[in-house]
Amino acid sequence: HFVESGGGLVQAGESLRLSCAVSGMAFIPEYMAWYRQGPGKQRRELVAHISSGGDLTNYVESVKGRFFISRDNDRSELFLRMHSLKPEDSAIYYCNTYPRTRDVWGPGTQVTVSS
Repeated sequence: HFVESGGGLVQAGESLRLSCAVSGMAFIPEYMAWYRQGPGKQRRELVAHISSGGDLTNYVESVKGRFFISRDNDRSELFLRMHSLKPEDSAIYYCNTYPRTRDVWGPGTQVTVSS
């Protein structure tokens, strides 16, 4: 199970920190990722992923240098620090495994960035 939190309504240029609590699976062996689905979009977009040990990360070009993914393997939690937010970052953000996702997704957390 995935439970995302930390979203909200912010102005452009501000920051947010998203969290994802993971349960019901072995967290440590899994690569994990944040995905997002923007308004009117039918597909979720991969935003960032992180290796099982947390030493390797990768980001979609549009968020490089602004978003930072991390994990706490002791607590089975995934995080996404988002800085310099832009209106185009507005979306529902989800966490899941990478590269293959689990069939059941969490409720996501809404991020809305006003200009």
